[in-house]
Amino acid sequence: MLTRRTLGALAAAALARPVAAQAWPPRDLTGIIMWGAGGATDVVARALTPHVEAALGAKIVLQNRPGGVGAISVQAVHAAPADGLTLLYGAENPQLHKVLGLAQIDYADFFPVNVIARGVGVIVANRDKPWTGLKALVDEISANPGRVRMGATGPGGLPHVIGAMLNAVTPVRVIAVPFDGEGPGLTALQGGHVDFMPVGVAAAAEHIRAGRVKPLAVVNPEPVPSLPGVPPVTADFPGFARYLPWGPFYGVWVKRETPAPVRARLVEAFRAGAANPAFTELMARNGNVMMNIAGEEADAFLKRWQSVTSWLLQEAGAAKRSPEEFGIPRP
Repeated sequence: MLTRRTLGALAAAALARPVAAQAWPPRDLTGIIMWGAGGATDVVARALTPHVEAALGAKIVLQNRPGGVGAISVQAVHAAPADGLTLLYGAENPQLHKVLGLAQIDYADFFPVNVIARGVGVIVANRDKPWTGLKALVDEISANPGRVRMGATGPGGLPHVIGAMLNAVTPVRVIAVPFDGEGPGLTALQGGHVDFMPVGVAAAAEHIRAGRVKPLAVVNPEPVPSLPGVPPVTADFPGFARYLPWGPFYGVWVKRETPAPVRARLVEAFRAGAANPAFTELMARNGNVMMNIAGEEADAFLKRWQSVTSWLLQEAGAAKRSPEEFGIPRP
């Protein structure tokens, strides 16, 4: 029999559940950014987060933790409790860690709170170099093999993948100089410490507009509206077409085991933040294509990207282990 006391307790519990749900998060969140300050991932993370904080009603304390081509930050978030309070602000790199022999963890071990946008690559050079296009750069590399310096971010980074594409289309031999992200690499490029670097348009756009670096080509089958006058790589090297469209992407993840109500709260907040007009305008201006997807839709995108890029590296001879070993299907 239900007594008055029992009924009262049930009613109190029913009222308490929404309050408890609304009380999450219990403290500030930590957002670990995969790459260094000034790179594309950092730019996207710091532009998006204030809008997410407004929707979430809590602060997200951002930390740059580069290293290991993203493996250090991935491991840090993977080792954290599955409570949704530690977020990974990442890019595409972990999807290649297995085939490059860097790590055994990829985004299959995480829940995609939001795949924010996908980007386009651009090959930029030191502004004092005489090259006016990609063909001139390749001619210089061919005339001086092993002497032209390319800024890189390590195996699986955007420069590495685009370099593998270029080498598959027209064999080149350069000196790869590694940096902890596109931001430090672009700083070195401006200082003349490297000669050219493939980077995301998001990281390079302001430098290009200010004349601090020189764009040679966008890694896209057609020009990019945010960089008028910069030709696509296919203009000089049609062989690139088999790999395109291709580009980096940016997103936010938590551990896969995070409770469903917490994941739903994060998805809602990041979806609202990514839809903010000021943020979407910034992303368009930097040459990014908004996605704003989560859950199963994001998982499908991530698996497709992994399939295409892993097999690209395998065919170019840049993979250390075959995608077949990990059950990654051919695209």
